[in-house]
Amino acid sequence: MDLRQIRYFIVVCEMRSLSRAGEVLGVSQPSLSRQIQLLEGELRHHLLVRTGRGVEPTEAGLRFLEHAKAIDALAQHARQDMRAFRAPLQNKVRLGMPHRVARRMAPHIVQAFRRQHADAALTLAEGLSSEMNEWLVKDRVDLALLYDPPPSTLVRYESIYREDLVLAYGKACRPVPPPHVRAGDLGAYPLVLPSAPNTIRALVDRTCRALNVTLNIVAEVDVVHTILETMTEESMFTIIPRSALSDMQGQDYLTFSTIVDPTIMNNLTLATPASGPLPPLVEATAQIIRGLDMARLFA
Repeated sequence: MDLRQIRYFIVVCEMRSLSRAGEVLGVSQPSLSRQIQLLEGELRHHLLVRTGRGVEPTEAGLRFLEHAKAIDALAQHARQDMRAFRAPLQNKVRLGMPHRVARRMAPHIVQAFRRQHADAALTLAEGLSSEMNEWLVKDRVDLALLYDPPPSTLVRYESIYREDLVLAYGKACRPVPPPHVRAGDLGAYPLVLPSAPNTIRALVDRTCRALNVTLNIVAEVDVVHTILETMTEESMFTIIPRSALSDMQGQDYLTFSTIVDPTIMNNLTLATPASGPLPPLVEATAQIIRGLDMARLFA
């Protein structure tokens, strides 16, 4: 067996899918399957079993997975240590974040980073939270800010800020919804929402599914700014983070109702690779993010 096969096996178990694991790893599915087969041949055990939804580790696979994680973590730590030995002063950090978060936080992060590390460089990458998660696994970014990421053994998550979602609509909307709308009543409103697997959509779907609420989704639009612009056309509604109402200039025509029973909260997390300690400059960047006044930035 080799380290590549071990890494492939961990990611396949994480994704529960050979095709999804191949996308994350940048490897074709036939090549990935072949490497898993070679690993199984060497271990003399079937490690994965196909299901209607993808693949699952067998009992032997689960047993080997614990060894694989320990070996992979040790290998990652060794790589980081040797990089630090070759170049003790890392001079570049790669940070990923969603577009809306970048507009609010990037200027403050860059300014603080520049003050504290004038001899280093900070590279910012923007994308969807799901993309950022994959970039961490692929080592394309050193740390990332993500909304409501799925559980992962490959990535370590730290909650940074939680914000409630609200029911937004135009001020000309008639009849005017009450100031507080129960989550159980959200099915009464024609909604424009992002399509799955958007994190806002996932939060709303999960909450309404638990309440046995069927949503009336009249359109799916993935860009928040475009969603808000549709609110001027007729009496339509959307569900967005409270701070998103102030992200565009000239949106005095919009208002909102607070969602209650229950409140739907998103979760902005700081994500870092789970294998080993962070390099000093990456940890220093994480400390800058932790030190920001998030309530003021998202007010």
